Amino acid sequence: MGREQWKKILVGSAGNMVEWFDWFVYASFATYFAGAFFPDGNPTAQLMNTAGIFAVGFFMRPVGGWLLGRVGDRKGRKAALTLTVTLMSASAVLIAIAPTYAVAGYGGAVVLLIARLLQGLSVGGEYAASATYLTEASDPSRRGFASSFQYVSMTAGQIVGLGLQIVLQRTLSDDALHSWGWRVPFIIGALGAAIIFYLRRNMLETDVYEESADDAGADQKGTLKALWAHRREAFLVMALTMGGTVAYYTYTTYLTKYLSNSAGLSKETATLVSFCALIVFACIQPLAGRLSDRIGRRPLLITFAVGSTFLTVPIMTMLKHAGSFWPALGLALLALVVVTGYTSINACVKAELFPTGIRALGVALPYAIANALFGGTAEYVALWFKDAGLESGFYWYVAGCAAVSLIVYLTMRETKDIDLNRVADPAPEARPAGVA
Repeated sequence: MGREQWKKILVGSAGNMVEWFDWFVYASFATYFAGAFFPDGNPTAQLMNTAGIFAVGFFMRPVGGWLLGRVGDRKGRKAALTLTVTLMSASAVLIAIAPTYAVAGYGGAVVLLIARLLQGLSVGGEYAASATYLTEASDPSRRGFASSFQYVSMTAGQIVGLGLQIVLQRTLSDDALHSWGWRVPFIIGALGAAIIFYLRRNMLETDVYEESADDAGADQKGTLKALWAHRREAFLVMALTMGGTVAYYTYTTYLTKYLSNSAGLSKETATLVSFCALIVFACIQPLAGRLSDRIGRRPLLITFAVGSTFLTVPIMTMLKHAGSFWPALGLALLALVVVTGYTSINACVKAELFPTGIRALGVALPYAIANALFGGTAEYVALWFKDAGLESGFYWYVAGCAAVSLIVYLTMRETKDIDLNRVADPAPEARPAGVA
């Protein structure tokens, strides 16, 4: 890839990293601020309250997907990406200054809820805008490689968040972290978002989008009517997302809580396990993305689904009894290697299903709906099963979601050779099976 393409990818990825840093630090620091916004009581119940607010953010993602997807298709990928980071910065500021239960009763929880709604709105558009931007900005023969940087940057945001948590755990007392230290990452996130806002204001638009600017039917770009014409592709996006998003959030945002709240590891050890596992996970994304450029997307998706369907129950069961750092790290790495078959390429697979004029909305809305139903609720479902004394039921739930997606992967056709410059429906023989 040329220098200009690398610049587009790096700027897009840097912004994505800050967006997801802000999104994930809520989950990683929830064990410290759960008690700040709700009355004293059962720690699991407090975590369920904060997890519920975390899930509510996901239910704003379809709204963000529709609104910002429309902006991305009508005004450009750059405009959508700039707007998403603005919303994320505002939400980070709100969380950083939110009053505690002791100061304002449930008023602090209301502020927290509003901030998560804004974050959901932002991330609902960020995923599709960045997926579309990274896919369109790359060489056609390296779309899998380029789009893999979406999850590299997403994971990097989480790694930075966990790294900051480790630093704070080692420099502040436990009381200080519960009292005020948890606010630090949200302040940093707001500052980082302000920097990315400047960078995105000066980023370059993709050639694919610019070439479609004067196409006939421009008034239909980014509309629900245009999306309805591609409803089969939209339903395919939802179905292929289902298993991947549940598995991803299980082994990333929920893993630290699971290791400390169920496996009995200290918060510090659980955080370190997640931190180390995610570093390896981020590094292997481009390798898997590049592999998909050679052998296709379907083999990786199928490998993920088979592995997640049959390995989730034993991996989660063994994690609960891991007992120490190294066994927990080994199992976490195994799980994340399996998940890589989905995460490394799902962005480009979805973008490859739609023509340019509806690509951002086509990726955004169905993906956001699937995440609201499955990804955003994964942690809450896990804690519900635990609170009901049926924790192993969650393992089967994750495996079942992967099995549903496996059926989709087995029946869809390869997408890696589709021309992104098409502006009309592809010929029937060029459409993926299942969307004909």
